[in-house]
Amino acid sequence: MNARSPLANKPRKFRSLIFRLAYYFFLAGGVWGLGYAGYALMDARTYQAVEEAKISDMRPAMGPHAVAAGEVIGEMKIPRLEVRTIVVQGESSKILRRAVGHLPETALPGESGNVVLAGHRDSFFRPLRNIRVGDAITIWTPEGEVEYQVEWTKVVWPTDVQVLQPSSENTLTLVTCFPFYYLGSAPKRFIVHARQVGQLPAPSALAQTPQRL
Repeated sequence: MNARSPLANKPRKFRSLIFRLAYYFFLAGGVWGLGYAGYALMDARTYQAVEEAKISDMRPAMGPHAVAAGEVIGEMKIPRLEVRTIVVQGESSKILRRAVGHLPETALPGESGNVVLAGHRDSFFRPLRNIRVGDAITIWTPEGEVEYQVEWTKVVWPTDVQVLQPSSENTLTLVTCFPFYYLGSAPKRFIVHARQVGQLPAPSALAQTPQRL
């Protein structure tokens, strides 16, 4: 019986080594991915809890002022979908990982124009897949609470920026990636358009309003 040549065994050993290296590489990648996902989830929950505890102490600004990137603007709620999230100025990856971001070049809640908020489809804006026309959306700020009502939803390409344009009316636009369950970078955007239907000043804002004698 002929014994195998040492040279004949080298390709098999090489393939085995490659398979083992690939196995450990993907295993390490999977562990890192799960670890990062867990960290991001915990970081977002901690951030939301801390800001939620501080939000009641926010006071209205004394006159017009610039909102700095990373500054908390208020809190958004969509009651039917049980959505409740902090709204922060800016759209950086860190902000969108922790909260819903307000696009700086658009109107602020309560101001005349189009308020645009962005959020990730796999976190704070995941419930938007079930939103309906007529749903109520409220945004609380130190100046008061603004209520909007959903008028329509639309799926657009990222190049379609018409939905982000200023408006002569008081409107709210929510933007997230689409499809909601797409793996990787989603190719489209899901848009929710709502119109302002009410506004109530915050008690703290009323307290700072000078009273006429």
